Amino acid sequence: MTDETPPRLIATDLDGTIVRSDGTVSARTVGALARVERAGAMLVMVTGRPPRWMTDIAAAVDHRGVAICANGAVVYDLHTETVVRTHEIPPDVIAEAVRRLRAVSPELRFAVEYPHGFVFEARYDLGRWDAEALGGRPVDGEELVSRGGTKLLAFHPSADPDPLSEKAMEAVGDLVTVTHSSGRGLLEMSAQGVTKASALAALCAEHGIAAADVTAFGDMPNDLPMLTWAGTSYGVANAHPLVLAAVTHTTSRNDDDGVAEVLERLYP
Repeated sequence: MTDETPPRLIATDLDGTIVRSDGTVSARTVGALARVERAGAMLVMVTGRPPRWMTDIAAAVDHRGVAICANGAVVYDLHTETVVRTHEIPPDVIAEAVRRLRAVSPELRFAVEYPHGFVFEARYDLGRWDAEALGGRPVDGEELVSRGGTKLLAFHPSADPDPLSEKAMEAVGDLVTVTHSSGRGLLEMSAQGVTKASALAALCAEHGIAAADVTAFGDMPNDLPMLTWAGTSYGVANAHPLVLAAVTHTTSRNDDDGVAEVLERLYP
C-alpha cells in the first residue's frame, strides 16, 4: 500500500478507540466507517467484547462489516449477527490455568466466556458491572472448569493490570495467551496463540489481503498483536503507553473521533 492507495482492509478496536467514553459511537464515526465499504474495502471490528455485546454496535454501524470478538476467539458476521467460527480453550487447560493463577494470588476470581453467555464464581464482583445482569450465571469451582470457553477471565479487585499481567504470563503463558484492556485488574486469556492478530491474519488470508494492505486502530495492550501485524497502525491519543510506543502513527482521542479523522482522509 502506498500513500496514494487506500488500504484494502480497515481493522479497528471498539472501546476506547471508536466508542466514546460515554459508550456511544458518534455520527461522524458511523459516516466514516460507511466510507470504507462504499470504497470497496473491507471493514473489520476487532474487539475483546463477546458477541452478545455486539448488538448495539451492529445497529450503530448499520450492520456493516465483520467482527472479530473475544480477542480473536470468535468471528462474528455483523450483517447477519451470527457466529461464523470459534477457537476455544479446552476445559483441562482452563482448569490448569485457574489452578496456577490461584497460587499466584488468592485474590483472583474467575469467569469463563462462551460464544453465548458466561459463567462466574460467586466472588467475581466487578463493582459497577453486575455479572448476572450482563448475562452470566454463578457456578461453583468444579463447574467453572468443566467445559471449554472462548475466554478465561481473572479479576483482582485492587491490582495494577500491567504487573498483574506480567505475573500471569510467567505462570500460564505456556497454556494461554494473556492480555488486558480495561485499565483495571482484569486479565483476559484466550487459547494459546489466539490473538486479534491471528484471527485477523486468517481472515485476510481468506480474502487474499496482505498485512501491508491493512490499516489498524487501537488503544490497549490487547490490540498490540494486531497493531504490530498490520502494515499501518494508529493509536488514538488516549491509548496505553505501550500502544503509543508500538504504532506507526497516532491520531486524536476516541472522544474526538480520531479514527474518523483518518478514515475521512483515506477515503475522501
